[in-house]
Amino acid sequence: MEIIAFISIIILIASLYFQSQYKNNVSLLSSENKLLKTREDQLNTTISELNASLKREQEIIQERKIELDKKEKDIVLTLNDLEIQLAKEKEAKKKVTSQKKSSEVRLGHIAETLAPFLDQFEFDPEACTFLGKPIDYISFGEEEITFIEVKSGNSQLNNNQRRVRDLIKDKKVGWKEIRIK
Repeated sequence: MEIIAFISIIILIASLYFQSQYKNNVSLLSSENKLLKTREDQLNTTISELNASLKREQEIIQERKIELDKKEKDIVLTLNDLEIQLAKEKEAKKKVTSQKKSSEVRLGHIAETLAPFLDQFEFDPEACTFLGKPIDYISFGEEEITFIEVKSGNSQLNNNQRRVRDLIKDKKVGWKEIRIK
């Protein structure tokens, strides 16, 4: 009996020990559960705050997008208006330039016609013959035949006139007699 009592005491001590360990484990698990619950609540609060912040940012982005779309539309309309205005101004400039060139050409023709009667014209008008193109006049003087080009303002010789000038300066002038029968 002593053995049974001894075994019963050992079983009782072991039971008490395991019960104590169980209570400690339950207490530890309860503390960890409370800690996890607190962390879960904190995470849920943070997630809620982040979701609210994300929603506010999305609203701000949407408002900014609407504002930028409106500005873009206004800029496109302004750009179209400016392109139309530029086209009109180009056309007006082209017209004015054309009129100016036309006036300059008419003035040049008048100057060519009146040149023999001006002080700057050093040739005898009666010895000059008007050609017009590519050279304005040929003067048939007593000792020399002179090709004359009249220019007014800042006008320059054209390519054909330069070519004729260069041929004359290089003394590449010829004479040809043609007889018609």
